[in-house]
Amino acid sequence: MVSPRAATLAAFAQYRCSAILRSDDAAVVAPALQAAIDGGIRIVEVTMTTPDCLDHIAALSERQDLVVGAGTVLSLEDAKDAMGAGARFLVSPVVDPQLISFCRQHELVSVPGTFTPTEMMHAHRAGADLIKLFPGPANGAEYLKALRGPMPFLKVFPTSGVTEDNIGAWLDAGAFGLGFVASLFVPEDLAARRFDAIRDRAARMLAKVEAHTKAASSAAKTRAALGAATAAAAL
Repeated sequence: MVSPRAATLAAFAQYRCSAILRSDDAAVVAPALQAAIDGGIRIVEVTMTTPDCLDHIAALSERQDLVVGAGTVLSLEDAKDAMGAGARFLVSPVVDPQLISFCRQHELVSVPGTFTPTEMMHAHRAGADLIKLFPGPANGAEYLKALRGPMPFLKVFPTSGVTEDNIGAWLDAGAFGLGFVASLFVPEDLAARRFDAIRDRAARMLAKVEAHTKAASSAAKTRAALGAATAAAAL
């Protein structure tokens, strides 16, 4: 039987992107999240700084087609509240071994925030499932590629600095997945209640992720087939 944590990780591996809402405008939270969902996003993160965040996590967690988590988790109290609301993964801007351990104990996926190679290794050794790259450096994709050179085992999930235009660059650099924050929930669209724009943008972003993932999978199969043919010819 697949554990809840393993099932959540499998969803991240399948979808490879999430919608992350951070807003202090209570009126836009539900419709903005729904817009992203209508665009096809299936992994949703509601930050703990969002008004009524636990209520939104609880409501979304009732849906079987979504994987819902909490962001900006800074304490065990936050973690317990988020878990109680139904969150399946917890994201933090920092590395806190206590939060990582809490996630392991309760079958939640942990996504601590890191920036340096040392922080990433500390998080990995503490048992983190995914590694959030935060904040995003200006040369984001190049930075990630350099990091994964000596540490290809890291499952890095960039958030800030990810845009509709650089999705391919991040994935080419080895990103395990991508978190869409302000580039999806554009502040001007939220202020103007242009939720259709958020929906359409989510659909475009998701399509780019899916197309890149499909192309990468096809290329990997081709390389494997060529390798097998070469090995057979050498016999």
